[in-house]
Amino acid sequence: MNNNNVIEVKNLAVEFKTDDGIVQAVKTISFNIPKGKTVGLVGESGSGKSITSLAIMRLIGHPGKVTSGEIFFEGQDLLKLSEEKMREIRGAKISMIFQEPMTSLNPVLTVAEQITETLMLHQGLTKEQALARGVELLKLTGIPHPEERLYFYPHKFSGGQRQRIMIAMAIACNPDVLICDEPTTALDVTIQKQILDLLADIQKRTNMSMLFITHDLGVVADIADEVIVMNKGHVVETNNAKKIFTHAVHPYTKGLLACRPSLSSHLARLPVLSDFMGPNGEELPGPNVAALGEAKVAPVDASAPLILEVKDLQTHFAHTGGLLGRVQGYTKAVDGVSFSVKKGRTLGLVGESGCGKTTLGRTLMRLVDSTAGQIVFEGQDITKLSARQMLPIRKKMQIVFQDPYASLNPRMTIGAILMEPMQIHKLGDNDSQRKEMAAVMMKKVGLTPGVMNRYPHEFSGGQRQRISIARALMVKPDFIVCDESVSALDVSIQAQILNLLLDLQDEMNLTYIFISHDLSVVKFISDDVAVMNGGKIVEMNTAENIYSNPQHEYTQKLLSAIPKGIPKELVL
Repeated sequence: MNNNNVIEVKNLAVEFKTDDGIVQAVKTISFNIPKGKTVGLVGESGSGKSITSLAIMRLIGHPGKVTSGEIFFEGQDLLKLSEEKMREIRGAKISMIFQEPMTSLNPVLTVAEQITETLMLHQGLTKEQALARGVELLKLTGIPHPEERLYFYPHKFSGGQRQRIMIAMAIACNPDVLICDEPTTALDVTIQKQILDLLADIQKRTNMSMLFITHDLGVVADIADEVIVMNKGHVVETNNAKKIFTHAVHPYTKGLLACRPSLSSHLARLPVLSDFMGPNGEELPGPNVAALGEAKVAPVDASAPLILEVKDLQTHFAHTGGLLGRVQGYTKAVDGVSFSVKKGRTLGLVGESGCGKTTLGRTLMRLVDSTAGQIVFEGQDITKLSARQMLPIRKKMQIVFQDPYASLNPRMTIGAILMEPMQIHKLGDNDSQRKEMAAVMMKKVGLTPGVMNRYPHEFSGGQRQRISIARALMVKPDFIVCDESVSALDVSIQAQILNLLLDLQDEMNLTYIFISHDLSVVKFISDDVAVMNGGKIVEMNTAENIYSNPQHEYTQKLLSAIPKGIPKELVL
């Protein structure tokens, strides 16, 4: 084993036994993690990134198994150690931060109980010493009032704070290697920057090695020294970060780099992975940039009608408590918001988690009742309409949710899901005609009509999002709220969905409110942008003006936190 490496992976292969046969998740891969360095492991969902990390931790469970290979750490092959010996290494010398902290933190134990368990087990501390160390760790990871909050349960923390607690637990024993599996994917850009800065600071002080797994190449550029690119279980490219980002060799790497919208990009459409790589992995010449077109700032059409006008809208949620359940206060999720949208335009709505953007979107759809103010849709105030009166208006207003799996009925086929809104709104003469209309819409969103008898769980995340968009379009709406509808998707799938939304807008003259915490995506798709903070819109302007000349301090803070997507060596 090379003394410069802390971990060496050689010819690792992992397979899973399924009802459809053997699936090779990782196909004979080799790579090294140097001491004190950060290695970025990138690729789309299903590429084998997380399985590779679980193999290093010896956490591959049934029906999966490591079929070949060696993983050397401190001269020992981890795959040959007993489970008892592996437990001594796991958490103490090699630690891991998982993607979803709420599922990896025990909901019935306080943070104190979960942190002290690790410290008492691996470092032999007394309970008092472990609690004192727990306070230090929460302070180090930026949790306010650590002496008090150490004794809170996980559900009392925000998503970003839970991720910090996971980091505190992972670094508690000063590990030699920290594996980070998508630790910032679901976080706001400002929280993401804090987490990345925190990890870089800890690494600098302890000379810890990191394996950082993500599909976000902007984050990898900011944090990684070396980059490994995986696709379908294979390592397709390995190099230092500078060369990966300036002279990528493999068409898959080139495609991933090109798919993500950037703040400096001015393309009317995004390149997609199939522009760079054929179905059999063959290299293609890449997109015709002229065909993608140059984004033009859409001038406001003075003659275009207002489709939506929001006047001093408020949505407050009451807090009750005590024996009698009396109101003890209010959360002002939307607090006096006013704006208007012209037909055929896209308004991007940005801000951190908890700023009120999702509540605003749901209030506009009357999925949440407003407390005060007006929502004027096509000249009619809809805030006081009954459910029966709202029914014909719901045909014109639709929403695409963030999580398509949660919003598609798992017991209905895709065909039934698409036909249901037509049945409710009495579109089409009979089910046969509705099925034909559903088949046409499936083609429009890039899916084969032949799969209409399948169920939601049989589709990938990107395909389910296309089905959600198709369902929203079945009733031929004028206005669609897209609530974080691409945030959970790989960059290549995200590019396809964004291009699809733009194509549909041109074809059907749709109006969008596009809610997201990803400012690069919002800039690409939006004509205008509203920035929310604390339930209020703090700044609103054209997308170009918001990004080139932000006026409000909060907008400036959001923009400064976006990963630059430039390797550390190239930053002046």
